[in-house]
Amino acid sequence: MGTREKILAAAAEVMREQGYARATTKEIARAAGFSEAALYKHFADKTEIFLGVMTSQLPGLNAVLGDLTPGRHTVRGNLIRITSTAIDFYTESFPIGASLFSSRELLAAHRAAIHEHGAGPRTPVTRLANYLRAERELGRLPSTSDPDAIATLLLGAAFQQGFLRHWDTEAGDPTTLARKLVKAVLP
Repeated sequence: MGTREKILAAAAEVMREQGYARATTKEIARAAGFSEAALYKHFADKTEIFLGVMTSQLPGLNAVLGDLTPGRHTVRGNLIRITSTAIDFYTESFPIGASLFSSRELLAAHRAAIHEHGAGPRTPVTRLANYLRAERELGRLPSTSDPDAIATLLLGAAFQQGFLRHWDTEAGDPTTLARKLVKAVLP
């Protein structure tokens, strides 16, 4: 494991334990076994570390979305896989990101920094909706389907399930939940 990967693994652990707001770059560097200066040789700022954690250290929502190819596999199967992965992703990311809402100033600063990096929480919904539009054009979804609504409903429900998994210890299996959610939007 290279230096960058070690830093991201340590950052994920520190952020899970303390949340993004309380995780300092000094603490992340210490947990990774490096100096803070070494951390900044690999990452421009804490936001870049956060984005690295989200894309490489948590269940692979980004990878699953990137693997979507219109016309490949069934639409239902693809949506179940995406929704199940999203439930796992939001379950893992919720403790990291929840602290961002502890103050308006922190949230505004983080929102601006994420925007500068060309990322944000709408990205998965946009990517999924674009995939669904392509499937609709191929005739694999009814022409009356609303890709934006389907993507919002599935990923919004996955986000809620991620929250509930921390609140309620009786959470169900992500794949079973994903099947039910997909059936609701694609009867």
